[in-house]
Amino acid sequence: MQETTPSIPHISRRGLLRLSLGGTAMASIPGIGWAAVGAAAPVFADGLPRSRPEAQGISSASILAFLDDAERGAFELHSFMLWRNGHVVAEGWWDPYKPERRHMTHSLTKSVTVCAVGMAIADGKFGLDDKVVSFFPEHLPATVSANLAAMAVRDLLTMRTGHESMVSGSVWRPIRTSWIAEFFKIPVVYTPGSRFVYTSAATYMLSAIVTKTTGQSTADYLKPRMFDPMGITGYEWDVGPEGISPGANGLSWKTVDSLKLGILHAQNGQWNGRQILTKEWVDSVHAPHTKDKYGYQWWLGPNGAYNADGLFGQYSVVFPEQNAVLALNSALPPKAGFNAGVLYKHFPAAFGGAVAASEKDYAALKTRTRTLQLQPPMRPSASPVAANVSGQRFDFPENPEKVKSMRLDFTPEACTFTMEDERGTHKVQVGLRKPFEGDTTITGNKLHHEYQPEVMRVVASGEWRDERTFVMTWTFVESAFRDTVVCRFAGPHLRFDRSVNVNSSATELPTLNGTRAKT
Repeated sequence: MQETTPSIPHISRRGLLRLSLGGTAMASIPGIGWAAVGAAAPVFADGLPRSRPEAQGISSASILAFLDDAERGAFELHSFMLWRNGHVVAEGWWDPYKPERRHMTHSLTKSVTVCAVGMAIADGKFGLDDKVVSFFPEHLPATVSANLAAMAVRDLLTMRTGHESMVSGSVWRPIRTSWIAEFFKIPVVYTPGSRFVYTSAATYMLSAIVTKTTGQSTADYLKPRMFDPMGITGYEWDVGPEGISPGANGLSWKTVDSLKLGILHAQNGQWNGRQILTKEWVDSVHAPHTKDKYGYQWWLGPNGAYNADGLFGQYSVVFPEQNAVLALNSALPPKAGFNAGVLYKHFPAAFGGAVAASEKDYAALKTRTRTLQLQPPMRPSASPVAANVSGQRFDFPENPEKVKSMRLDFTPEACTFTMEDERGTHKVQVGLRKPFEGDTTITGNKLHHEYQPEVMRVVASGEWRDERTFVMTWTFVESAFRDTVVCRFAGPHLRFDRSVNVNSSATELPTLNGTRAKT
């Protein structure tokens, strides 16, 4: 470790939890305005060559079988891209997800952070055997245990910190004080290096060490060294206290960017002839530091495969022996069984040698990937109750969600849902004949793994299930989360229920009961 280190950059409290990077400033986010989905947009270009699957030793039928299996298992996929031998051979997005959209990656972020660690080590900023406590004397507890003193960078990389249990990113996200100090509060029960315990706290400290030794956030450090050369733009990476990227999570980027991460590793750290990562580092990240399980912030799979894996199913899967990569965004419940039941069932088995071309299968694959849809088509509906409740305010007694009032304003084409809570007034524009897309500030953290950005992109639709029940679907298209919101009207009363497709904790909020305000 260097004797002197640059200071950690300052960031204002307002900017702590959301910092846009890669040419996408927060100022560029549209105001709270709305537009119908389906408006013409330029074709998205990612710079990667395309090829028929058969030309790269993959049958179109095998890809269709993978998609069929995922559908039969009710695994909610949002996008996929399959690459082999220098070419994208298949890709698809389930509407309303699109190639140009960012998607929250959760713990896939860990495998990006470790790229910065490898670069910083190659630059001589620190070493694998440097002790974690040596970087942050200002945050150390009054008493440093022998186990804490012994913890080294390599223990963070391999998730063998000596901690007894994991720390999820959702635990620290609400904390505005130093997360480094929080790390040092965790008891180091076991000798570092002796026991694997997966924890986001370890990756956070890797990000903190990168920042302490380079004077830049992990994202800023990677931008000229990796993101720019690889054409990775338009991403966002949250920044926590002390200007430090969370490291373990907080990165949102496009599906193709996850694919490029995998391609970089499949090509032994090279990109267009430029050595981004050393081959030795790439070899290290998928070496079995924890036997048959974990490398350096990458999970080990069967048959030499290894993958970056984010909660709810964000993947970059590298098949080095077959020179192939599969990237996925999804909304999968924890422990859904997707890896063994679908992913590794079909890959790498699908990668063969010479494959006979089948125009029928190729045409079927093209048709399938052009028409992928997350939700069934909308059914326009109406109810006489709409006219009676439209524009009426419903007030709510004190409740855990701190909701004060709601209002629904109906037109033939849309419903504007308005909610007031302790954070302010929030709106969602809901399409009644076709989905509407826009931005909203509505609270979602309890259902969204404790993420609560200031603005969320949402595609919303609504229908009357019966005369008194109005159901809205809010798809937060830069994340895995899709909320189902049910409003039941009975006389002057509104019963409000909200649930989500996936979460790390509760998937439903308590029912709220409101009463029409007296005029």
